Amino acid sequence: MKHILHKKFIIPVVAVLIFFSTTAFKTDFFEIAKQIEIFTTLFKELNMNYVDDTNPADLMDTAIKSMLDDLDPYTQFYNEQDVEASRINNSGDYTGIGAKILTLKDKLVVVEPYKDYAADKAGLKAGDEIIKVDNISVADFKDDAGNLLQGASGSEVTVTYRRQGKTNMVKITRESLEIKAVPYYAMIGEQTGYVVLRKFNNKASSETVRAIRALKNQGATKLILDLRGNPGGLLNEAVNVTNIFVPKNQLVVTTKSKVKKYNKTYYTKREPLDTETPLVILLDGRSASASEIVAGALQDMDRAVVVGTRSYGKGLVQRPKPLTYGTQMKITISRYYTPSGRCIQALDYWNRDEEGRATRVKKENYNTFKTRNGRDVYDGGGIEPDIEVENAKYTPITKAILNKNLIFDFATKYYYNNDVNDLQNFEFTESDFRLFKAYLKSTGFNFETKTEKALGDAMSVAEDEGLDNVIKSEYHNLSAAVQAYKSNAIDGNKAQLKSLLTDEIIKRYFYSQGLYEYYTVNNPEINKAVSVLNNPTQYASILR
Repeated sequence: MKHILHKKFIIPVVAVLIFFSTTAFKTDFFEIAKQIEIFTTLFKELNMNYVDDTNPADLMDTAIKSMLDDLDPYTQFYNEQDVEASRINNSGDYTGIGAKILTLKDKLVVVEPYKDYAADKAGLKAGDEIIKVDNISVADFKDDAGNLLQGASGSEVTVTYRRQGKTNMVKITRESLEIKAVPYYAMIGEQTGYVVLRKFNNKASSETVRAIRALKNQGATKLILDLRGNPGGLLNEAVNVTNIFVPKNQLVVTTKSKVKKYNKTYYTKREPLDTETPLVILLDGRSASASEIVAGALQDMDRAVVVGTRSYGKGLVQRPKPLTYGTQMKITISRYYTPSGRCIQALDYWNRDEEGRATRVKKENYNTFKTRNGRDVYDGGGIEPDIEVENAKYTPITKAILNKNLIFDFATKYYYNNDVNDLQNFEFTESDFRLFKAYLKSTGFNFETKTEKALGDAMSVAEDEGLDNVIKSEYHNLSAAVQAYKSNAIDGNKAQLKSLLTDEIIKRYFYSQGLYEYYTVNNPEINKAVSVLNNPTQYASILR
């Protein structure tokens, strides 16, 4: 049923709520009114006359979301359940079973039970597949089945799950959970403080300040702020976190929009905690939005050295708009710009390629900007680190393996076949890696490179033009070369894959807390950050 209303011709009624107060509505009044009338007529006729019973709510939900798919992925419609989930995400308050859950089509997968919370105390493990919540089958539940696990603190829920081929059942008492913005901080050696900031909820800056003060009391004279994997959050908290390290009244970020009232500049408003202590920011390809605002501002002000890989490039600003019946819409209203004038946004969703994919600015078309000290920095999407760490950027084959959850699944298999008791001396051995390669083979893992696809497309065109026999030999030679590359790609990416496997396995035995502890000794990006901080001449030369 959900495919009946195709996104190319549906203009949902909710558009009225968006456009009534805008300039676009006033100038395009007739066209908007015309399209709304067409849609309401279509919607009425469809629900009245379709051969089978229809669900108007489901149809409308599909219509709205299909229309928004033609824009950017951040402009979204929220039903009442979505609104509550968003509130939880921003406040850090959560009531449920205390576990990170992945929602799949017919099951809920436990990604990580939080240590000493309800799911952990009930014995759930990462990799467990929840197939029923109370008497409701996950496969039959139309909405987000993860919502079934939420409920009032103290209430019970019965969970049926599969583990290693066996079906089990357990009762879990829900409890309140505070999702910390700063889940970990510690000293690395005697002088370097390390702070992990995982999200920008409304407690991000206050928790970061508390962590830094605690580390300074322990003797920290240098700092590492780890923003890897941080997807962002609240804009004002990005400004507040930046303000920890720079004086009052400093420009942090600018937003630019076609609507004048959304053109804003954001300055630091408080007295800083520390403007002198040497600082390194860690970034990776999953650091986005508010993370990029902080890193970009501190880089532009020459206040911090950025280490890692280029960040995600999410530079679009959203604003929630209340709709009727407790629903909301999050609309992209503007773009972010760092103090030097760089646009953070990487993908262009409005000038797509022939296959409908968002385009990315080519490196040769990047624009140069200047930091406060006159250093060259570039746009093109995301924040480029001052020091890029080898193997930190995911290769195509690594992405393909991660997208199929094969590292996660192998870690589950490893956990039930091995005992690990020593955190800091754990090593994923060559023998383990051979088992991983055998596991990939057993799953039938394969991935298509862009080159491979382009060769196939070229051969199809050649067949249409009758040239396939002319280029057949060259085509087979090129295809064989690509296949040879693919067969060697696993070993070629061994260091990166072993690092990811190590991370996932350590979490199975020692939770995220243990992984952070392991990082302080064994993580290449952290080691590089410590090396830079321990070399004042190098640190100063980078910022000059």
